[in-house]
Amino acid sequence: MEKAHVIKAWGRIVTGYYPSLSVEITRECPLRCPGCYAYEPEHLGAVGPLRSLADRKGPDLVEGVVALVRRYRALHVSLVGGEPLVRFRELDVLLPRLSEMGVKVQVVTSAVRTIPIAWSNIKGLTLTVSVDGLQPEHDERRKPATYERILKNINGHHINVHCTITRQMTGHDRYFHDFISFWSDRPEVRKIWFSFFTPQRGVFAEESLSPSERTEAITELVMLREKFPKAFLPDYVLAGYRNPPKSPVDCIFARTTINFTADLTSRISPCQFGGEPECSQCGCLASAGLNAIGEHRLLKILPVRTVYKMSDAIGKRTAKIMGRDH
Repeated sequence: MEKAHVIKAWGRIVTGYYPSLSVEITRECPLRCPGCYAYEPEHLGAVGPLRSLADRKGPDLVEGVVALVRRYRALHVSLVGGEPLVRFRELDVLLPRLSEMGVKVQVVTSAVRTIPIAWSNIKGLTLTVSVDGLQPEHDERRKPATYERILKNINGHHINVHCTITRQMTGHDRYFHDFISFWSDRPEVRKIWFSFFTPQRGVFAEESLSPSERTEAITELVMLREKFPKAFLPDYVLAGYRNPPKSPVDCIFARTTINFTADLTSRISPCQFGGEPECSQCGCLASAGLNAIGEHRLLKILPVRTVYKMSDAIGKRTAKIMGRDH
């Protein structure tokens, strides 16, 4: 992250704003992926299932997202779903608007439909495509967003591939090697990101990894990162996966990101997963990275986490004085 961007983000925290905003811009998705947290009953709690919400369309959606960005003075926005490309006409208007405002935007998509080529010229836009493992497993889990369709729809773009590691991917020789090799060879791919499946507390999920399976996967990824530079596997992220935050209160990412669902009114808490995530098994890439950075000591004395907590406390008091929600 650029130094100026870090300083701006810290300024948002101290003044009681959120530097990062995540928005489920639609309840709709043509996929039915097993284990998708957005459609789990725990995700939105009392608000109800995502598909039951009245979401927004057209100018109402565009202006609603812009209003949230201005309200919270966000520097970075993640547009998720549902499937964001269901609202590609609205995104055609919204993405250039946010770019002109100086906001960095990430669109997280299955690439189930063609990504407009004009988006490749939008400054500050990151396209992140979710790919669940090698083609046989992915195509079964994420149809109709198959490998064939993804490769067709990302043509002409530069994307990041995001893979959520599940139990089904473990126990196979060279699985991650073959996955990284395939996507590293694609000229459209900039980086390959990995997360680990994060379950809800007390809920059985077939995707959940045992501690030993998680350790074995991390060990394999460490061995592959030198061979494949596109694989984003820095030490601080891997350290975060080995020692995830104990609770949302301890998670810097959860406390610096505000999350809204498709009605643009209801907040998702305590983090983007909603419900009661099992933090001891947290596999969120952003959480892992920021958690590890939080342990870094400034001048080898003061942990960054301590500085953050002091800044956050000041920000909460400031927001209360100004009559703003936090």
